[in-house]
Amino acid sequence: MSYIEIKNLFKIFGPHPQEALTYLKKGVSKQTILKKTKHTIGLQNVSLNIEKGETFVIMGLSGSGKSTLVRCLNRLIEPTSGEIFVEGRDILKFNKEELTNHRRRTMTMVFQRFGLLPHRTVLANIAFGLEITGVEHEEREEKAQKWLEIVGLKGYASSYPKSLSGGMQQRVGLARALCNDPDILLMDEPFSALDPLIRREMQNQLLDLTGTIQKTIIFITHDLDEALRLGDRIAILKDGLIVQIGTPEEILSNPADSYVKDFTRDVNRVRILTASNAMIKPYAVVSGRSGPRVALDIMQKESHSSLFVVNREGKLLGLVTADEVLDALKRKITTMNDMALNEVPTTTPDTTLDELIPITASIKWPVAVVNEDNYLLGILPRVAILSALAGNDSFEENGNSA
Repeated sequence: MSYIEIKNLFKIFGPHPQEALTYLKKGVSKQTILKKTKHTIGLQNVSLNIEKGETFVIMGLSGSGKSTLVRCLNRLIEPTSGEIFVEGRDILKFNKEELTNHRRRTMTMVFQRFGLLPHRTVLANIAFGLEITGVEHEEREEKAQKWLEIVGLKGYASSYPKSLSGGMQQRVGLARALCNDPDILLMDEPFSALDPLIRREMQNQLLDLTGTIQKTIIFITHDLDEALRLGDRIAILKDGLIVQIGTPEEILSNPADSYVKDFTRDVNRVRILTASNAMIKPYAVVSGRSGPRVALDIMQKESHSSLFVVNREGKLLGLVTADEVLDALKRKITTMNDMALNEVPTTTPDTTLDELIPITASIKWPVAVVNEDNYLLGILPRVAILSALAGNDSFEENGNSA
């Protein structure tokens, strides 16, 4: 069972939602239901799973239902029908006390507008949630000070919100949410009111935090670049329906329909795609135990002027060129292990292409993609990177590897 499970969730706005729901389940369109019943469809049969510790991004244009969905998770908006499970408990069945505890201790929200209390200092704002739950003054100030420093605002404890920039105010809002130590952080377009430079800075802050705080984050945005940068997985909504759920790479590489394809059209793929998206299967590989004659035979048959050399387990040892193989034959060297192999530039599967392009431009051989134990997983000729950026998944290397 997933940490959070949403099953067949509907939300219809209006005085008689069940009547509109009946029409909707019969296949009547959203527009016809609005005209016929004066009810607005917010969510249509939404089902998804979120894993513990995941940063799950929900995105879509204005009116797509993304904010409605996140507010259903803490019941600021009551769904019309469906189920929402958190650690196996259906929160839609919570009584008032259980819901209050859920909001205070399990699931906290960070809003687009910072919602800081202007008459309270920064430290008092951060400690506010702990004050509500009855934590003693000394303990809550100690925790608030810790989060103040984590979000990079050490020295601002006695300041008031009006003296801070927008980005700094949002850091206070983030620290306040985290100070209660919630398991789940709901973030409803928290950076959209910030200018681009500060927004990027806050994205970096969140990425840094996710590596240490181990929270489940549900992040709402209308910005695909932001979604691709922050999300482990992304759900794209349109008219209250989920159009596609996938990793950033899946969304970019295999858009579900023309709507998603239009979203991804202007994305800078070089910052999103990784070596695993562009690499091709290792070609022209020879065992270190093989001799120069075997290597030369492979080169002639496959029209390559260099070979990757691996040991019997498949770990990368290096690279040898045709000239070096011919010289080894003259010197009567018996195995590739006895030769001085060229060092091969390597990378890991999750390295982004923008990091790799400068490397491939400065070397004459393909980059080898290896795992943490140096096993050869694939290779990256320059043309494979260009092919991935162009969205061509069918590239196969047939030419010279040098």
